[in-house]
Amino acid sequence: MKQVKTFGLIITAAFILASCGGSKKDGEAQINDIKAKLEKEKKEKATNEAEIKKLEADLLRLDTNTANAAKIKLVSVMAVTAQKFEHFIDLLGKVDAENISYISPRGMGGQVKAIYVHQGQTVKKGQLLLKLDDAIVRQQITAARQGLEGIKTQLAYAKNIYQRQKNLWDQGIGTEVQLLSAKTNVEGLENQLSSANENVKVAVEQLNTTNVVSDVNGIADAVNIKVGETFTGMSSTGPQIRIVNNSNLKIVANVPENYLTRLHTGTPVLVNIPDAQKTNIPSTISFVGQTVDPTMRGFTAEAKIPYNAELKPSQTAVMRIKDYSTDKAIVIPVNMVQTDETGKYVFVMSKGSNGKTTAHRVTVIIGEVYGDNVEIKSGLNGGEQLITEGYQSLYEGQVVSTGLKA
Repeated sequence: MKQVKTFGLIITAAFILASCGGSKKDGEAQINDIKAKLEKEKKEKATNEAEIKKLEADLLRLDTNTANAAKIKLVSVMAVTAQKFEHFIDLLGKVDAENISYISPRGMGGQVKAIYVHQGQTVKKGQLLLKLDDAIVRQQITAARQGLEGIKTQLAYAKNIYQRQKNLWDQGIGTEVQLLSAKTNVEGLENQLSSANENVKVAVEQLNTTNVVSDVNGIADAVNIKVGETFTGMSSTGPQIRIVNNSNLKIVANVPENYLTRLHTGTPVLVNIPDAQKTNIPSTISFVGQTVDPTMRGFTAEAKIPYNAELKPSQTAVMRIKDYSTDKAIVIPVNMVQTDETGKYVFVMSKGSNGKTTAHRVTVIIGEVYGDNVEIKSGLNGGEQLITEGYQSLYEGQVVSTGLKA
């Protein structure tokens, strides 16, 4: 009886263990099924979201009747009109004077004995500026005049002798040789007198060269000489005396050689002098250099300007040479023009038959560019609504709005 009970307990325990093992295997299978289903759902969700985004983008691009105002691109526009357009060559130059005189001695120069001018003084043409040492010249003049007076005395005596000899000859007294000798003596002294007069004139002229005078009206811009120094006109530091006449001023600039064919005598110019706060002074090109500087690779151009007491030589100036002008041109801001591999283009706003305003891409050909503006040679005719803000990310046919109610 005891053995029967023990065997029954063993069978019951085996059955219980078998039941527990089967339940564990069923649970693992169920977990794996759930994991697989979850992964599948995630993949389908990602695919659906990508498809939704694609469909929304296509709808926004193609369906111009979409009423979703948040999808409309806000832009700013300006009317394209024909207007005057001018192109300038802007060059840095300087103010210069037509009459700048560098004073020099008329002779060999000499030691300065007196100075009659100071820097900044107004002088007139012919005014005495310096007195050079004239001691030797005065001695020469004294000697020449003394010689002249001696010759005059001799000539007077010789003429008296000749006249007496002639009177005797007329009375038949004396010889012809005596008369001719007296006449020859007079003629020789007359020639000596003429030479002596020339010597005196030369000595006086040499004396005048010791007077250094101004050859123009103007202002003594530089006086770099002292009493006792030798005046030659120039020193190692520059001119010893410079007289500037600002009544005739001009602007001088170096023009790059690539503009050689774009300007000529008479080309209009506007001059700005920033330091003097002078702007848009009208002028024309008065001189065009005929050679190109090998170092600067440019040529000289000059334009005359009216006298102004505030302007000084070597003052910085800006020469604006007008090399191109047209009265009717399509002009737009240069930064509105975009470029891609097909060329240059702009966006304009136009209204379609459905009442919606859209962006329209227009290919353009540009002309001259000056400052912030560019000339449009082809593509725009005037009257278009050029998109000036929000144009960077536009595409053809995109719905746009200025935000203003019609």
